[in-house]
Amino acid sequence: MPPLSPVPAWLDGFVSAQFDVLVEVSLRPGIADPQGSTVERALPALGFDGVEGVRVGKAIRFSIEAGDEAAARSQVEDLCHRFLTNPVIEDSRVEVTRR
Repeated sequence: MPPLSPVPAWLDGFVSAQFDVLVEVSLRPGIADPQGSTVERALPALGFDGVEGVRVGKAIRFSIEAGDEAAARSQVEDLCHRFLTNPVIEDSRVEVTRR
């Protein structure tokens, strides 16, 4: 069963809420990650043996105002596709939490 909205359905679009957003951006599988390779090669010298498959990405945190979680997620996914990521070589994972 989906969680109940604190706002009556007939008010959707009239009342907005703040949402905290975390976007994790990573290179797509098969795309070379020279930064990850550099980190992986340095780890044994620091005493961290056996670490493999290091990939480096980025985390972007912000808040957004929207009518509901679905609208917030939709806006963030559009933002990722148009600005925050390069969809040719990067994937993103979006986490949206109501404040």
